[in-house]
Amino acid sequence: MPNNEAERLASLKAYKIMDTSEEDDFDDLTKMASEICGTPIALITLVDETRQWFKSRIGLGVTQTPREHAFCAHTIIDPTGTMQITDARSDLRFAENPLVTSDPNIVFYAGVSLQSPDGYSLGSLCVIDRVPKSLTPQQLDALKILAKQVITQMELRKKITDLHEANKQLSETNEFMQRFATTAAHDLKNPLSSISMSAELLTRHLEQNGDTKALKLASTNLSSTRRLAKLVNDMLEYSLRPETLTQNHTSILLSTFLEKTVSMITMPENVVITYPIENPIITTSEIALQQIFINLLTNAVRYNNKPICKIVICYEKNNGKDIFVIQDNGIGIANEELERIFDRNVTLNHVDRFHQNGTGIGLFTVRFLVEKLNGKICVESEINQGSCFKFSIGA
Repeated sequence: MPNNEAERLASLKAYKIMDTSEEDDFDDLTKMASEICGTPIALITLVDETRQWFKSRIGLGVTQTPREHAFCAHTIIDPTGTMQITDARSDLRFAENPLVTSDPNIVFYAGVSLQSPDGYSLGSLCVIDRVPKSLTPQQLDALKILAKQVITQMELRKKITDLHEANKQLSETNEFMQRFATTAAHDLKNPLSSISMSAELLTRHLEQNGDTKALKLASTNLSSTRRLAKLVNDMLEYSLRPETLTQNHTSILLSTFLEKTVSMITMPENVVITYPIENPIITTSEIALQQIFINLLTNAVRYNNKPICKIVICYEKNNGKDIFVIQDNGIGIANEELERIFDRNVTLNHVDRFHQNGTGIGLFTVRFLVEKLNGKICVESEINQGSCFKFSIGA
């Protein structure tokens, strides 16, 4: 038994290969081993707690044998990684072995350990004959090369299996998030309708009573509620039909778009925003671009401890792409955090001006939306000086 048996078994289990179906990539290697070594039997064996199981076999009917009878159980503990027995009938270790005294009547055996990249012997590639023989140095070298190819195939298979499982989990997560977004947007519609109706009734009442100051506040409330209702409707449409994010492009006048977007964010009185001089018409998904700006502008306000919170928005057109820059004078981001701020569920060790921590969703969503709009996003930042987010969309 190997000294590292527990770790070896864990390594074998990680490949998720035991008791799987036959695969041509492995069968081709056993055929080559059989032909090169001139033996009627060739096997790819994997040894677990109680048995040796054959991932691929040539010239043998059974799919496994007990570990205590397995020649390969000896191969995996051989310090050289190889074992060759010219005549098992005269070898004290195997002379009484049922695999020698009865079917398949093993006489000659040569095996090479299957060494995983982390150094564990998982099994062997072996060739067997029913008559005494010995491999030439060239044949043994070829068997070693083929054993490495077996491990290469196992590694490739493991990566593909892991990728399929990750894709399945991602698909399930996306399905859950889509259901959640649909439910959340749907549930928000009713209270928003009530708020909108109340705001409208309040506005009419104040118009009749001539309260100018209160009327202005109520009108602002009504306008914001209607814009929020539109955003919720857009969310609902997107959650039901995700393709609308990239297909439903409209022409947007930049100044109007920015004014509307900023009005949806609660801005403290000390926030000063400088808008682009350019005022182009941009063709893109308004809801996606709006979410990008809302996230970036909200962060610029939240993570700012200066007496005057300065935000500068710039725009340019370059090689058919719309390029935006949002620069602030906030608290900044440490260099070691810059590379991962767009990853899912990453929260920085920052508390905002409202003494709240982030959720780790906003910037991940920003990158997702930018990439869906055929763009890229990057950030430069300096502690206590501020951050500069630059992203492109289109073309």
